[in-house]
Formats: sequence, structure tokens, C-alpha cells
Amino acid sequence: MTLSAHSSPIATGLLAYGMSGKLFHAPFLAQHPGFELRAVAERTQPRMAADYPGIVSYPSSEALLADPTLELVVVNTPNDTHYDLTRQALLAGKHVLVEKPVATSVAQWQELCDLARQQGRQLFAYQNRRWDTDFAAVRRVVESGQLGQLIEMHVRFDRYRPAIGPKVFKEAPDRAGTGLLYDLGPHLLDQVISLFGRPATTEKTTGSYRAHSQVTDFFNLHLRYPSGLNVWLTGSSLVADPGPAYVLNGTLGSYRKGRTDPQEAQLLAGVKPLEAAYGHEQPGQEGRLTVARADGTLAATPDAAAPSSYLELFEAVYQALRHEQPYPIREEELAWQLEIIGS
Repeated sequence: MTLSAHSSPIATGLLAYGMSGKLFHAPFLAQHPGFELRAVAERTQPRMAADYPGIVSYPSSEALLADPTLELVVVNTPNDTHYDLTRQALLAGKHVLVEKPVATSVAQWQELCDLARQQGRQLFAYQNRRWDTDFAAVRRVVESGQLGQLIEMHVRFDRYRPAIGPKVFKEAPDRAGTGLLYDLGPHLLDQVISLFGRPATTEKTTGSYRAHSQVTDFFNLHLRYPSGLNVWLTGSSLVADPGPAYVLNGTLGSYRKGRTDPQEAQLLAGVKPLEAAYGHEQPGQEGRLTVARADGTLAATPDAAAPSSYLELFEAVYQALRHEQPYPIREEELAWQLEIIGS
């Protein structure tokens, strides 16, 4: 991809440097020429300077938000803090990039959007999995029309994690936005909504099956569309042998694709976003496209995904702030997402 450069890069601060800040934000902000990664809030032990010498470390969110040199703030803190910290950042005159879920209710999200307009600031949702390599392949196949009229789509995000995790903000029942539905649901909903828009009706099933679990660790969302398309979104913490992540069936064919996006694993291994190997799935991970020939017989072929990168999201933020281009993840799409999760 071609990245935009500017004589005045966007000075940016992170509100945390845990896994999210370390993997999903800092490497991209540091490598995109349109951003200057300048500051971080580190409430306990300063650690970011070991990876990014020269970073300014503040002891609190309030101290970071008081920095007049920062133009953009990334809210990458626990789910139940997103609303309050985004509100504080907007009131401090900052543009905001907030992780999923952008809030824990539609009312909170609408209030934040209204506040951003009042403040003359821009509010962006960080939905990075629109730029997964596997989903990019699914999007290409759907938009090609090769499957004919789509009848059904199944999307799964499965893990085998039977133990209760150490992160209290994900496991505590008395905190808003906990459990698997708020953790993985926004990813799957954003992908499907970006393809098909708002569903006509939805049904939700949730469950808690891990020993001693107090939050949702299984969910299934059934979305019905006016065209007749049915979409099922499923996430589980107790799947020891995951199958395909995406299964699509239409009047002219079918498509299957595994969860093959390499970006998180590459970032964990220290691969940088601008390295040549970044974003390429491995040989043997191709999807399978089966379509009907004119004579009615079926042809099955492997379908390789093109490389993708979360840098595309940061490029979209840059284009919105510096060139007033529309951000692809729209306000109403996030409201639909929260409405479905909270219904």
C-alpha cells in the first residue's frame, strides 16, 4: 500500500501500553509517516520507552490529555472505560481513536458522537479486523458475484481457553462490557455489517460454560436480511478443533475460508508492518471456491488471499484528519452493532 506523508504529522498519544498498545497501535503509528507517536499514559511502571526511546510517559490519563501538543488520542483501555475516557479526550480538544466496543450502549455512543460534533473533533472506531487477510478474501468473493444470490453465511471466531483469564476487566460480571460477546462480537458484527448493512431482524443466544465462569463465553447471533440472506455469527471459548471461520453458500456456489490472518502472530514475533512478509498468509491456507459451470457440474479451486494490513485503518484516519476524506467505519454502523449486542 502507499502511505501518505505530511510535513505536519499527527501527534498521537496512547492511553495504555498493554498488549493492545504494544501490538495493534504503536507499531503502526511509529511506521506510518503521517503520525508522530509522542506520548503514553503508564499508570504503574513505565515500559514503553524500552521499545520507543524518546516517548513521553505520563502517570495518568489526565496528565496525557493535558498535553497541548497532542492532536489524536487512542483509547485502548478496558471496555468499561471507553465511554468516560473518550468523553474526557473530546472535552480536552483531542481527536479520538477508540477501540471496540466503542461504548457499552447505543445511548453512550450517540452521546459521544454528538459531543465530537460539538467540539469540532473527529471520533474514529478502531475495527481492525475489516483489514484481516481472510476477511478481505471473503469480501472479494462476495463482491465478485460468483456465488450468485447469497443464501447463508456462517462466521466463527473460536478458541480453546477453558481457564478463567487473569484480566479482571474481561471476566468480572459487575463491570460493563465483559464477556466474549463484547470481546469478539464487535469484530464479527463489523465485518458483516460492512458487507450487508443493517439486518432486518436479529436473534441472540449466549451461554457460560467454563468452570467458574461468571461471564458469557459462548454466543450466537442470527441476522436476517431482507434479501433472504441468513447470517450466523458464533464465538466460543471451548472449541478444541476449530473448523472454517467463514462458510458462504449461494445459488451458484460456495466458499470456505479458515481464520488465516497472520498479522497478530507476526506482530507478536516482532515483524514490522512495513516488512515485505507482513500480512501474507502461509501456503496451504487458501480458501476453497466451488462454483457451478454452465453445464451444471461443479468446479472447486483454491483461492489465495491477497496480503492485507492494519496500516490501512491508520491511513484512513490520516486521510480523514488531513484531507477530510470519509472514514469507512460509519457512526450508524457502530450504533447498529451496539444495538444487536445489547438487545
